[in-house]
Amino acid sequence: MCGRYSLAIPADQLRARFPVGESLALTPHFNIAPGTEIAAVTTDRHGAPRGELLRWGLVPSWSESSAVGLKLINARVESVTDRPAFRGALERFRCLIPADGFYEWQQLPGQRRKQPFHITRADHELFAFAGLWSVWHRGQADELRSCTILTTAANPLVAQVHDRMPVILRPEQESRWLAPDGSVSTLVEMLSGLGPDEMAMRPVGPAVSDIRNDGPECLLDPPPPAQQSLFAE
Repeated sequence: MCGRYSLAIPADQLRARFPVGESLALTPHFNIAPGTEIAAVTTDRHGAPRGELLRWGLVPSWSESSAVGLKLINARVESVTDRPAFRGALERFRCLIPADGFYEWQQLPGQRRKQPFHITRADHELFAFAGLWSVWHRGQADELRSCTILTTAANPLVAQVHDRMPVILRPEQESRWLAPDGSVSTLVEMLSGLGPDEMAMRPVGPAVSDIRNDGPECLLDPPPPAQQSLFAE
């Protein structure tokens, strides 16, 4: 799965890499959690890319309550063409979700605490998760625009800490993912994710395990073993 990620670069670098526009309010975040407003690239009715903020956790247009969003932060590639919550979005409402890394946790043998890892591209460049989005109106005057991140089986590198990983698109795939005329079969072919040689992973300290922390401390190296007990869960 993907339940936490980072987009900690300055706004000007994000704008240089993705077509998010000048009006979108952008702030570096080191610890992005579900339920928050995140930067995304969607398309308008003419197929032109645009930047906007979407709530992380998909709320399908037909949902009775927006609370369902926290159960739909990820969409599995294996079932995305079958589940009603995702099928229509795959056909019509695809988006890019910019990031510079994501987090996973590994259970340590004989310990209650889990070790967090920050996972990036091997070249540490910005990238985009493959995402789906939706608009929900029910029961409120203002619309709610929300999104989910697609996940696939982990490659051998990520599988050391988790059996799933988010789908990271290669740069040459991003415009094809957004293109309004993409066939479902062609789109699904893009969702295998990066290989182990295209990614890097390193352990980080315990700060990221608390969603209240959203600064550079989330990317610090783990403390020496003698100090780690101070942060045990």
